[in-house]
Amino acid sequence: MKGDRIFGLVMMVVALGYLLSASTVETSFMSDPVGPRVFPYMIGGLVLICALVMVLRPDPDVDWPGPAMVMTLGAALLALVLYALTIKPLGFILPTMLVSGFLSWQISRRPAQAALAGAGLGIGLYVLFKTVLGLGLHGLPRFLMG
Repeated sequence: MKGDRIFGLVMMVVALGYLLSASTVETSFMSDPVGPRVFPYMIGGLVLICALVMVLRPDPDVDWPGPAMVMTLGAALLALVLYALTIKPLGFILPTMLVSGFLSWQISRRPAQAALAGAGLGIGLYVLFKTVLGLGLHGLPRFLMG
């Protein structure tokens, strides 16, 4: 209960800072009618509401996870940090395949299914982001592209 309230207060401060920084986003002359500030305002407002709920209606105290679960969560966090560091030099597909395969393996502990999930997500997300959304992603490592 106490932890939820502390976390809620911290998130309220973070949300207010985020909303303040979102208010400094400049609008260009040729922007759409909604403007670039609406999405950050929506995210900041949602975080603020959720934090307020955590402060006013906290959950009862629960037992913290054991050391094995903490190690599993730490490995997932490390995988995501490595993903962020390697996506630019190695391109989108390979790091996405590796990290999504690793995270899938952590969930199901079935290596073959995790490898298929990683390959499918790496290639599928690249195709989706590149063709449907038109993002300028590099699929292959930079050293292979010349």
